[in-house]
Amino acid sequence: MRVIFMGTPDFAVGTLEEIIKAGHEVVLVVSQPDKAVGRSKALKYTPVKAYAIEHGVEVYQPVRVRQPECIAHLRGYNPDIIIVVAFGQLIPKEILEIPRYGCVNVHASLLPKYRGAAPVQWAVMNGDAVSGVTTMRMDEGLDTGDMIFKEEVILREDETGGSLFERLSKVGAKLCVKTMQAIEDGTAVYTPQDSKGATHTAKISKEMGRIDWSMEAKKIECLIRGLSPWPSAYTRLGDKVLKIWSAKVVSGEVCAEPGHIVKVERDRILVQAKDGILALLEVQLEGKKRMSVESFLNGYPIEQGDYFKRG
Repeated sequence: MRVIFMGTPDFAVGTLEEIIKAGHEVVLVVSQPDKAVGRSKALKYTPVKAYAIEHGVEVYQPVRVRQPECIAHLRGYNPDIIIVVAFGQLIPKEILEIPRYGCVNVHASLLPKYRGAAPVQWAVMNGDAVSGVTTMRMDEGLDTGDMIFKEEVILREDETGGSLFERLSKVGAKLCVKTMQAIEDGTAVYTPQDSKGATHTAKISKEMGRIDWSMEAKKIECLIRGLSPWPSAYTRLGDKVLKIWSAKVVSGEVCAEPGHIVKVERDRILVQAKDGILALLEVQLEGKKRMSVESFLNGYPIEQGDYFKRG
C-alpha cells in the first residue's frame, strides 16, 4: 500500500520500520516541527524524522495539520492509508477522508481505557497488572474510533515507564502491520468502543514527580517507576533535590512520621510512608550522577531520624 506515516517520538519509530520491512511504500512521513534543545538552542530532529531521512523517505513538518495548505499537501500523495502513531495533534476530518482505507492509529493502551496522552506512564503509576496496544480506525474524536486489533502485555513487578514504552512499541509495530494486512485483505473487523468504560489520561509534567510521603508506600513506588526515565520522581534532602530512580515497598510497618528515615543500611535507605516503609535503592542528588544508594552513602552521610521534605 501507499502509506503516509504520521508520528513523532521514539515510540513511533519501530512501527515505521516494520511498515517498510513489510514492503509497503511509505511515500511521506509527517512529524512535528523540530525543537530547540540545550543551551545552544540547536534544532534537534524528531526521532521519526531522523529515521525517515536515514532511509530516504521524504519528511513534512507542518506546524498545524489543520491548515488548508497541509491538507492539500497530503492529498497530493494519493495514499491508500495513513498510519498515525503518537503524532501529537488531532487529525481533522479533511485528512481522515483522504486515503481510501482511512486513517489507522496505534494506541498504547487497551481502549477505551486510557484515551489521550501518556497511557504508558499512567498504566505503571496506577499499578495496573495488564496494559497493551490497540489499533483503531480513526474518527474525529480523541482515541474514540472503532477498534481493529488488541494485544495485551503483562506488566512486570519492576516495570518502569521506560521499559513498558519499549515493550509496547515493539508490540504496536507488529500489530500495525497485521492490521494493514487485514484491511487490505478485507478481513478487518471494526468494533465500536464502549464509551461508558472510557477513561482519559492527562499529559505528564515535571510537577507530577514531586513525592508526597503521606501517600501509600505502593503508590509512591508506582509513581517512581512510572516516571522513570522522564520526568523522574523526586524529593528534597536539606536544600537539594534528590531524584529517586528505584525503590521498593519492604514493610507494612508504621513507626514514624511520613518522610522520616527509619533506618540506613549499606545499600538502601528505609523511609516511612503513610502505611509502610519504602526502601530507596537508586538515587541522584542535584548536580550529581545517578547511582546506587550504596555509592551515594559513601559520599553523602544520612542518619536514622533525618527526613525528606515533600519535593
